[in-house]
Amino acid sequence: MSENLLEVEAEPAGDGGAAGAVAVRPDEVPEKFWDGERGAIRVEALLKSYRELERKLSARFAPPADDAPEEERLRFRRAMGVPDTADGYVVQPKHELIGADPEVNATLHQAGFTPAQVQLVYDLAAERLLPIVAEATSQFEAERQRDRLRAEFGGEERYRRTAKQIAAWGRANLPEEVLTALSTTADGVIALHRMMEKGEPALARQAEAPETVDEAALRRMMRDPRYWRSREPDFVRRVTEGFRRLTGG
Repeated sequence: MSENLLEVEAEPAGDGGAAGAVAVRPDEVPEKFWDGERGAIRVEALLKSYRELERKLSARFAPPADDAPEEERLRFRRAMGVPDTADGYVVQPKHELIGADPEVNATLHQAGFTPAQVQLVYDLAAERLLPIVAEATSQFEAERQRDRLRAEFGGEERYRRTAKQIAAWGRANLPEEVLTALSTTADGVIALHRMMEKGEPALARQAEAPETVDEAALRRMMRDPRYWRSREPDFVRRVTEGFRRLTGG
């Protein structure tokens, strides 16, 4: 039984001869969904329209197939917020070393990345890759400095032996912070070796640097890329000479 028992005919008018009043279509109900004769909503038409709308919405936000027309693929990408070209990406770099790269952007655009997803890629690169690169660079630079010392002292064995002697002499004669600072570069170690050979300076372990030397400034210079990365000779010499003056050498 499919008849709707809730839909009943209007009762006859009180005089028994005139037909009952027909319900008026509400303003919010479109005409195509209203049965004027019955004064009721066309339920079947409404359900059919809803199913069609649901199908269209599902198709709109479903990824197009690989063989879909380019127009359909472009329409889907626009709906997702993907720009028409890779030039439409605006990246806000978190670090000066991780800036927008046209080739990377082109690859991400081809994969259908949204601007937010592209920004996330660069953010993750700055957060995850930079520490790895910095560590690798530090290790490479440290090994390069050791190569200089091996050449300076005549091979691996003599370098190791001399390094132990310098370390023992430095701990006995220099403030700890000065020894630590000079021990981080080949130039600093060579300077320590020369001071050790000359027997100077005879400083107590906790001796203070002369007031005329600004140790904080020297430390800032050591953090400068010209010192630890490009190793500019004049700049490195200024740091080395500064520590020599600091220790009275």
